[in-house]
Amino acid sequence: MSWTETVDGYCERLDPSFWAEPWNALSNLAFLIVALIMWRRAGQIAPNHRPARILAGILGVIGVGSGLFHTFATRWAGVADVLPILVFILTYIYFANRYFWGLRQGWAALGTALFVPYAALTVPLFAMLPGLAGSAGYAPVPVLIAAYSAALWGRMRQVARGLAVGAGLLALSILFRSLDQPMCARWPGGTHYLWHLLNAAMLGWMIEVLRRHLAGGDGGR
Repeated sequence: MSWTETVDGYCERLDPSFWAEPWNALSNLAFLIVALIMWRRAGQIAPNHRPARILAGILGVIGVGSGLFHTFATRWAGVADVLPILVFILTYIYFANRYFWGLRQGWAALGTALFVPYAALTVPLFAMLPGLAGSAGYAPVPVLIAAYSAALWGRMRQVARGLAVGAGLLALSILFRSLDQPMCARWPGGTHYLWHLLNAAMLGWMIEVLRRHLAGGDGGR
């Protein structure tokens, strides 16, 4: 396998040129815009701003990595696209364990590590669902968010509601990601850029849920 090998996995890309995916490339600006907004909003809750700002920083890196992938379209750029997303997921789980559940650092880290076997068990199951194979790697995440929401519903209602909204937004964005190839004949531009726009909104919202909790405004029902 060559790291410079080109990847053609999206409806919009018709050739290996840099701007072959203009919608998919430019829609990554949404990640950068939302990251900047959330960075500034996190500063409103100093000195408790650090977790939200860490997530906002990772969100910005997600936008850069995805932008690289949808322009250079190589295997190395694919790693730059996927790796920051994984880092965001693991970081958010850790912060959720720390600040929603009040776990100590070691237990929060252990709970975060459990995401790896959880994903390893569930991704193959989601890959069996018709039309979801290409997005199966993301499918366990909204399920996990929904599980956190359900578990927190009785003790932290506003956080639970926020997580439920996040799970719904992510499920919708995964739907548009999955429709990119099936809809290609009818919609030549594809739908992958909608995955970017909705995902940027969802990740920003997830940061906002944590930010509000750290601000002390959503501890009760």
